[in-house]
This record gives sequence, C-alpha cells and structure tokens, in this order.
Amino acid sequence: QVHLVESGGGLVQPGGSLRLSCAASGSIFSIYAMGWYRQAPGKQRELVALITSGGSTNYADSVKGRFIISRDNTKNTVYLQMNTLKPEDTAVYYCNAMRSGDVYWGQGTQVTVSS
Repeated sequence: QVHLVESGGGLVQPGGSLRLSCAASGSIFSIYAMGWYRQAPGKQRELVALITSGGSTNYADSVKGRFIISRDNTKNTVYLQMNTLKPEDTAVYYCNAMRSGDVYWGQGTQVTVSS
C-alpha cells in the first residue's frame, strides 16, 4: 500500500506561481512513476505531468514551458512547480503513484488562479 499526501495548493493571481508537494509513504520501494493530474468542475481528470523512477518526464501540452515536475528521493516526495499560472489552470490537483501494476491517488489539493 502507498499513501500519498498532497500540499501546497491555494489561491494565486494570474501570472503567479505555486509549488505542489506529494509525499509518499508505505510500500514505496517499487514505485516506478509518479504524476500529477488535475480535474476542473464538470471536466474529466487529465494528466498534467509525469516523472519516472529514472527521471524521465512528460507534460501536457497546456503546461509545457510553465510547469516543472521533480523528485526528491531522500524525502520520497514529488513536486510540481507551477509558473505563469492562468485561470484555466484552476482545478483540483491529484498526485498519483504507480507500483506493481497498481495506481494510488492522493486526496487532491485545490489550486485557484484568480485576480
């Protein structure tokens, strides 16, 4: 079992920045990828960014050049640095982890971009 806890969400003005954190605990040794997804009201959940155990990354086209996903293996934590935020980035952001064919989800953290 893997337990994921997200933090760092909040209210930010357009053009501002936020840094989300996702701390993993439990059976973490075989996690091979972690990612960030987001879901706006009335819309489907979408992939934002993904990072593998080897450090490879993938980003949604809508966030390329603005968001950066990174890992701190010592702290078992994945981060999402979000820059130049836009109102359309407003959503609940979820962390996930993939391990041994299973997918685990955090409870989500709200990001609101508004002036």
